[in-house]
Amino acid sequence: MFANAQTIVQWMEQLAPKSMAVENDRIGLQLGSIRKEVGHVLVALDVTDEVVDEAIRLNAGLIIAHHAIIFRPLAHLQTDTPAGKLYEKLIKHDIAVYISHTNYDVAEGGMNDLMATLLQLTDVKVLETLQHEPLQKLVVFVPDTHAEQVRAAILDAGAGHIGAYSHCSFNVSGVGTFQPQDGTNPFIGHAGKLEEVKEARIETIVPKSIKSRVLQAMFKSHPYEEVAYDLYPVDLEGTAYGLGRVGKLVEPIALQELAERVKSKFDVPHVRVVGDLDRPIRKVAVLGGSGSRYVKHALFHGADVLVTGDIDYHTAHDALAAGLSIIDPGHNAEKMMKADVAARLQALADERGTQTRFHPSTVCTEPFQFL
Repeated sequence: MFANAQTIVQWMEQLAPKSMAVENDRIGLQLGSIRKEVGHVLVALDVTDEVVDEAIRLNAGLIIAHHAIIFRPLAHLQTDTPAGKLYEKLIKHDIAVYISHTNYDVAEGGMNDLMATLLQLTDVKVLETLQHEPLQKLVVFVPDTHAEQVRAAILDAGAGHIGAYSHCSFNVSGVGTFQPQDGTNPFIGHAGKLEEVKEARIETIVPKSIKSRVLQAMFKSHPYEEVAYDLYPVDLEGTAYGLGRVGKLVEPIALQELAERVKSKFDVPHVRVVGDLDRPIRKVAVLGGSGSRYVKHALFHGADVLVTGDIDYHTAHDALAAGLSIIDPGHNAEKMMKADVAARLQALADERGTQTRFHPSTVCTEPFQFL
């Protein structure tokens, strides 16, 4: 059994929700149909003519890419232009293209977390916060006999995280009253008779993104036919989500040694370096793609170096003057996402017993040659 492409897109959006994307970013389904089963999916950084040929050889019905193939509204679709030929080839071979860009950058475990992990950074924080996870307070009333069961279910489902602490809740005992009506099948009591039951009031925090999962766990574990519960917003900031990461190396190393580590871990042939190569580096900021405008953010967080691509000449001078070193591995360093996304989607597919295979593209889409 193969997975439906629409289901695969849902898996991708679990990893990188569309709501996390920067405003006006070109993400989502850009070409083709996902109303079909696919045996093979190609994960690519860019969708080029060579990448499409690779997808055709694999008989892939879907390409999941990081960089969009349609950046602005099309005025026409002429198939004698390079872009038009590319779209025509995709359509003729029934290959859909789905884009996950800044939402994957921002998401937990996405591009920027991957960069931080490869460089073995600790105490990692967001470089530029774009949003906080909305929080809600869940209050549920449970008979004392089942309080432990329900509490464990909702906390194991992800509720109750406060900072570095999990399974946080507040509990108080009281008396609940109810009168079952005709046609009901009460767990406790009888129709037409007012009942008084010793109950626990359980309160906990629920991130909005997992509300459905927590409520499902609550309903499944709760003994009552009708569950009494409340959900209301709280004026607290949840987990911060944003672009870039900043963290610390386990031990300080020289800028030159860190540059060599970036080359090795990011699998790039060369890096451009700004700063004294002997300078000891402890705090590192990372950002996938083009990071010229994030020099001030790195300085604000006290970073010794910013690892990012597409640094221009004048930005390099500004950083040098401000005391910030830079390691530029190029924009194509984002190719690290191919193996990561393919592996994570393959794990989800395997868990569900599908035969769909996910392939990281082997095509090099680096436009520059280094001589």
